[in-house]
Formats: sequence, structure tokens, C-alpha cells
Amino acid sequence: MRYVIIGNSAAGIGAVEGIRQIDTQGEIMLITNEPYHTYSRPLISYFLMEKATEESMKYRDDEFYAKNNCTLCHAHVTEIDSQKKQVIISNGNRIYYDKLLVAAGSSAFIPKFEGINTVKNKFTFMSLDDARQLAAVLNPDKRVLIIGAGLIGLKCAEGILKRVSHVTVLDIAPGILSSILDEDSAKIIQTHLESKGIEFRLSESVKRFDDNSAVLASGDAICFDILIPAMGVRPNTALLDGIAEIDRGIIINEKSETSAPDIYAAGDCTQAIDISSGQGKIMALLPNAYMQGECAGINMAGGEKYFDKAIPMNAIGFFGLHIITAGNYCGDVYAQDGDSSYKRLFYSGNKLNGYILVGSVEKAGIYTNLIREQIPLDTIDFKLICEKPGLMAFTKEDRMAKLGGAR
Repeated sequence: MRYVIIGNSAAGIGAVEGIRQIDTQGEIMLITNEPYHTYSRPLISYFLMEKATEESMKYRDDEFYAKNNCTLCHAHVTEIDSQKKQVIISNGNRIYYDKLLVAAGSSAFIPKFEGINTVKNKFTFMSLDDARQLAAVLNPDKRVLIIGAGLIGLKCAEGILKRVSHVTVLDIAPGILSSILDEDSAKIIQTHLESKGIEFRLSESVKRFDDNSAVLASGDAICFDILIPAMGVRPNTALLDGIAEIDRGIIINEKSETSAPDIYAAGDCTQAIDISSGQGKIMALLPNAYMQGECAGINMAGGEKYFDKAIPMNAIGFFGLHIITAGNYCGDVYAQDGDSSYKRLFYSGNKLNGYILVGSVEKAGIYTNLIREQIPLDTIDFKLICEKPGLMAFTKEDRMAKLGGAR
């Protein structure tokens, strides 16, 4: 059996490990268009903060590929010939597969702003190459403009703040992290970031660029030395155009199968069912990517594995203030505010739909488990778990099962 995996990040690594759980002999080729050992993309901002090195960013140890009898091929995939079951790379070579996984990730989305080509120093923030190129031009005299107050833009701001003279973050939305926070929690995080020296220009948009000046729709102008567009990402789906079903992402089922025979997909390029809402979504999260990849690998090798509990989830921190969010924010709301914490739980139909935690996030896993497992709230002490999440809110039988004492 010959397995080919396109992508060397969490989903691809998960697939290698999934395959090897079932098939210890089959040939695995992993193709990546980056010249690096597998690394953890969430650590890119820490690389810029000089709190992580290229060595410490590695997602698996140096012997990973050898231990798993896996060939790493550094090449750019140009086409998939699903009829002949071949992957075509940029030098024209064709690589045969029995089972194929597309774990091609996502790419930065950059709108076609007027004058964007006149900006000399502009960088995306998606890869180690991006981070290395950006790090090379940072110095204490530079002013940085980041367009986009989402996760990517704010982690970039945190990463470079102490290495430049000023950071301005601009976004068309009225609040930061608008895709994962409500209005009140967004204000808490914004105030915290402003206290560290980051400036925000919200409810603003760029009309055009003129060299190192951004002219805003309001008529104001922001001068900068470095521009970082961070307005979101787009799934890399092009390889399966006309081959498998694609919506916003490559559509996969609970076995990570696409609609094309013997072709699987996993990670940021895919669209799967969010169990908290029942809707098909792109859930570009490292844990989901790994679990989808592992699921794909096991099924590619002839095993049987289902990953049908994907939910939108984010665990992130800025200058020591931690945030965890999960699920969707519909239904009734339990609210709890403390001196250094913010909690919102959203529930309806006898189940927990989602949550937002800021500050005190230690027991978030209990809430996540309630969402993933769709646990009926009338089977637990929901009032207790809202106030003080812990295993004591569950029945004795459930506590024993969760602690490994019962099956």
C-alpha cells in the first residue's frame, strides 16, 4: 500500500501516526512545499518575541520521519490526476498513490487595495518563512500597521510589539476578535492590549495606499514603515477543484473522506460538521486538524475511525491574559464576572452550546466535554458546574468513567 500525504503540519503528522497504528509496513510519502521539519504554527508569534527558536518550534522530534518509515519530499504539488491516482509535482514527476490525503492548509487573504503594490515592506503572518522575513526588518525605529484585529493580527501585534516603535491595528469591525468574542469580552481584551501599548483604529477601513501611507475611508491617514495584512485566511482547495465536492472548504465526512474515491482531506483546508450547531464549517484549529488527520490515516490504512465531534474552539493568550472559547453562542446565558475573569455559558435544549472564558480558564475542558459529548444538562448538577466546574457535578458513575475506573 502506498500512502501520499500533501501537507507537513498537524493534519499530515496526525495521518502518519494514524496510518502507523494500523499498517507498519506500507510506504508513506509526505509532500511539503516548505523546506522545514514539521513545526507548530501557533508558535510563530513566540518566535518573533524571541521566546521560541526554530528548534523549539518543531512539532515532532528529529527522528519522526525515520521512526515512522516516512519519506519527506520537499516539492510543490501542481495537480492531482485522480483517474490515474497520481500526484504531479512542479518538476513534472508523477507520484502514484493508493490512498491520498490532502492536508494543504490555508493561505492569507489579501484584498486588492488600491495602491497596495506601492508598499515596499509588507508581510503576511502564516508561516515560518513569513516570520523570518518579518523579523529581518524589525527594529526599534519602525512603525507597524496591522490590518485585521482577529487572532492572526493580534498574535502578530503581541509578537513584534517590543521590537518596534509603534503598532497600530486597524479593523472595519467595531470590536476586536469579532469572530470569537462578544462585545463585553472584546472590550476587556482590547483594554488589556492597549495597556501594553498597542493602538487600535476600529470601525475604519483603508481606501488606498500611497507608498508608506494608508488613506482611510474617514479621510485620515496612517503613516507606517511595515504593513501586515491579517484579514483572514482562505482554505487551499484548488488541488481538488473538479475532483471532490467543495463549498468554502473541501467537504469531508466523519471519516475524513472526500467525495472522491481513495482521497481524504483534513485540517484547515476542509469543511466539516460543527457538532455544537449542526452546520458545516471551516474550523481551522490545530487540535481538530490533528484529530481529522489521525482519523484519515487510520481509515486510509483499513481501520475504522470516526471523528464526528468537531467544534469551533480557540485557546489563546495575550501578554498573560488567557482566553478560551468554544461552540456557538446561542440560547440562554449564564454570566459570571470577577476581578480578573469573565465567563459566559450558552445553553438551550438541555445541552451546552458554547462558552467564552477570559482570565480564569483552568476548568475549560469540562465545558468542552459537555459540548462535544452532547451531555444532557438534566443528568448533571448544571448550577454547580456553572459556578464551579468540576467532576463533583457529575454522577458517581460518570465520575468513575471519566477517571478511568469504569467502562
